[in-house]
Amino acid sequence: MPTFVWLTVMTALRVLGRNRLRAGLTLLGIVIGVGAVIAMVSIGEGAKQAVQKQIATMGTNVIMVWPAATSVGGVRGAQGGAVTLTVADAVDLKKKIPLLSDTAWMKRDILQVVNGHRNGNSPVNGVSPSYLSIRDWTFSKGGSFTQADMDSAALVALLGQSVVDELFDPGEEPLGAIIRIRNVPLRVIGVLSPKGQSTYGQDQDDVVFIPFTTAERKVFGTPFLGSVGGLYAATDQAEDMPEAVELIREVMRSRHRLQTDQPDDFTIRTQVELGKVQEDTSQTLTVMLMAIASVSLLVGGIGIMNILLVSVTERTREIGVRMAVGAKRAHILIQFLIEAMTLSVVGGCIGILLGVLSARLTTVIAGWPTIISGDTVATAFGFSIAVGLFFGLYPANKAARLNPIDALRYE
Repeated sequence: MPTFVWLTVMTALRVLGRNRLRAGLTLLGIVIGVGAVIAMVSIGEGAKQAVQKQIATMGTNVIMVWPAATSVGGVRGAQGGAVTLTVADAVDLKKKIPLLSDTAWMKRDILQVVNGHRNGNSPVNGVSPSYLSIRDWTFSKGGSFTQADMDSAALVALLGQSVVDELFDPGEEPLGAIIRIRNVPLRVIGVLSPKGQSTYGQDQDDVVFIPFTTAERKVFGTPFLGSVGGLYAATDQAEDMPEAVELIREVMRSRHRLQTDQPDDFTIRTQVELGKVQEDTSQTLTVMLMAIASVSLLVGGIGIMNILLVSVTERTREIGVRMAVGAKRAHILIQFLIEAMTLSVVGGCIGILLGVLSARLTTVIAGWPTIISGDTVATAFGFSIAVGLFFGLYPANKAARLNPIDALRYE
């Protein structure tokens, strides 16, 4: 049997070699299909990994509480349009919920930041010292402000790398420099390590951090002392986050004296939820692209069926001779199935090379991360073989069912 299979494969290659252009065009659908599936899935997996890295820049086991949208006179306002969160909320959450390892608060505004003759508009965040540890910010130079700086409303600032690049000349030392925000002088005591883009596509390094009290009393000039733009909390274990979220909701509703029939005046989001939304979007896009790419494989399968049907017609007399000298129907069936499989295997191999090359070029040219996994390659190759087997079955069966006498008489 192995000898028969080997001879059949050699025969299939000779037959395909006699019609190289036709065989090449038939292979094209399989090649493009396999290559497209591998490239699209690799891009999708790379995007998923990039999202996971972006989520990781937010910190570990982070829970975010933001003001909810409110309605006044039947008109719904924007989220965060009302003052509903306070410093006292954050302090009480840490006091009443043992699952929380720490809490923090922040207030944000877009302001002009000036250093000598250079200036730019950047997000300025008034934060508590614990905010930096919850968000897992590290420093490339200097360090963070302390609780003593917070208590005294010290005139100090921390700069993201993008702000440093915008405000300082190359080689100029930012530590110890005096920047001005709303004409308030602030001494730079730390430069934050780069984090890159957030899950929303924002530059996380375009940021200035100052003590919350400094922002509240000297820079922002807010009329609502103690109000904050957002609360942050963290747990030691990721498994504790769902329970912590429910406890936060209970404490917040109690503090804000909300009745049972009243909606929350705050919104709670977790790092896990944000990551799941991004990953689901990426997964949906990957599946859609893979489905589109799979159409090429089906087109290639139709091409295989077409060339084999033509081959059966052209070789009807040959089939009759084979049957006349003792070939069984199973031998004829296997012969044409092997020809179909030969087409799909050759096309699959070339498609794998095309897919891997396309993924690599995407990373080099477009800068998109791609991950080529062995499972993806094996699945695409297996799919191409399945397509060849499926679409080759009908022509093979047609050839095997030919009447030997009619076949010998065929002109």
